[in-house]
Amino acid sequence: MRNDIVVIGSGTAGSRLARQLGAGVTVLGEEPHAPYNRVLLAEVLAGRYGADVIALPDTPVRTGVRAMRIDREERRVLCDDGSVVPYGTLVLATGSNSVLPPLRGMGDELPENVHPFRTLDDCLALSTAVRTGTRAVVIGGGLLGVSAARALALRGAQVVLAHQGERLMERQLDEAASALLRTHLTDLGVEVHTECHVRGLRGSDVQLADGYVLASDLTVLACGARPRTGLARAAGLDVRRGIVVDDELRTSDPHIRAIGDCAEHDGQLYGLAGPALEQADALAELLSGRDGAYTGTRSLTRLTLNGPGPLDLAAFGETTPLPGDDVVALADATRGAYRKVVVRGDRLVGGVLLGDLTAVGELARTWEGDEPLPSTPLFHLLGGS
Repeated sequence: MRNDIVVIGSGTAGSRLARQLGAGVTVLGEEPHAPYNRVLLAEVLAGRYGADVIALPDTPVRTGVRAMRIDREERRVLCDDGSVVPYGTLVLATGSNSVLPPLRGMGDELPENVHPFRTLDDCLALSTAVRTGTRAVVIGGGLLGVSAARALALRGAQVVLAHQGERLMERQLDEAASALLRTHLTDLGVEVHTECHVRGLRGSDVQLADGYVLASDLTVLACGARPRTGLARAAGLDVRRGIVVDDELRTSDPHIRAIGDCAEHDGQLYGLAGPALEQADALAELLSGRDGAYTGTRSLTRLTLNGPGPLDLAAFGETTPLPGDDVVALADATRGAYRKVVVRGDRLVGGVLLGDLTAVGELARTWEGDEPLPSTPLFHLLGGS
C-alpha cells in the first residue's frame, strides 16, 4: 500500500504526512517553495525571520507542480506540466485559499498594490512593497488580519485595520480580551475601525460604505480562508463546505483520503495547524497498517508574535458563558494581561488568555482531557495562589 501513495499539497498536513510515512510517497506541491511553516509568515513580514528560517524539515516534494484533474477510474493524477502520476492511495491536502470579498473595483485580477496574505509569495510581495511611512489598509480583523496589521506596523507602515465585526477576533476572544488586543495594536500605531463596512477599491484606496475613502499605498485582504475543494468536486467526491471524510479520513472514494484545511470531519472545518497535524499523524498510522481513527480535535487558537511589545494570546472552547456557568477572570491593565476560564458543572469548557500564558499548558490539558475538575477553588485554574 505504501509504495504508491500520492499526496496533493505540501503544506502543514501534506508535508507532515510525508515525513511520517518516509520513503515511497510522492508529494505534489503547487508552490515553488519547499514546505514552510505558515504560522510564522507574520514574523517574516515583520522582518524578524527570513524565508529560509520558516522552512520545514526536509520533505521530498515536486515543487511548482499543480494537479489539474483526478482520474478516479484509472487512479491517476494529471498535472499542469503534462505528467501523469498513478496512485494506489491518493491524499488530498489541498489546504485553503484566501477569501477575496466581492468589492467594487476588484475584477478577476487584483489591482496593483492589493495583496492577499496567505502564502509565502504573498508575504514576500508585501515585504517588497512596504516601506517606512507606507500607508497600508488591512481589511479583516480576525487572526490573520491582526497578525498582518501588527507586522506591517513593526515595519514602520502607517496601518489602518478595517473590520466588519463588532470587535477584533470575535470568534476566539471575549469582549474584554478583544479590547486589550485593540489597545495593544493602537499602542503600536495601528488605527483600528470596527463595524466598518468596505464597499470597494479605487486602485489601492479603500472606499467605505458611508462614502469615506481610506487613502492607501497598499491594501491587504485578510478576510478569512475557504477550503480548496475544486479538484475533489470535479472528481465527483462528496463535498459540502469541505471534502467530507470519515473517522479513517476516507472520502466517498475508498482510495482517496483528505486531511488539513480542505477536510470536513463530522461536520467540522478546523482551519488550524493543530488539527491538520493530528489528522496527518492519524492517517500515517492507518496507512502504515496500524489500528487507529481520527475522532476530532479540541483545537486551541494561539498567536505569539515577538518584537517590541510582544503579543501572546490563546483561546479555546467556549469563551462566552451560558446562564448558570461559573466564570473566573483576572485582569491586569498595567501589564495588559487577561485570563479567564468558563466552567460548566465540573468541567472546564473554555478559556482565553492574553499577555500572560504561564497557565495555558495546564488549562489546555484540563480542557482537552474533559475530566472533572479538582475540588480546589476555581481561582487556582488561573495560577492564583
